[in-house]
Amino acid sequence: MKITIDQDKCVASGQCVMAAEDVFDQRDEDGVAVLLTDSPSPELADDVQHAAAVCPAQAITVED
Repeated sequence: MKITIDQDKCVASGQCVMAAEDVFDQRDEDGVAVLLTDSPSPELADDVQHAAAVCPAQAITVED
């Protein structure tokens, strides 16, 4: 699995962090999402897919 975030689209809602806190975080200065890892372990796949689904800006892309 490979994850990318379009930081220009991110609206800093934090939904991704709540869905997958081991994979996503937010920058302190503006709240924009950042990846803690772009290739998380397989057991986090459901959380990552959920994070992408609940992103209000659709800024997260997940490739299998």
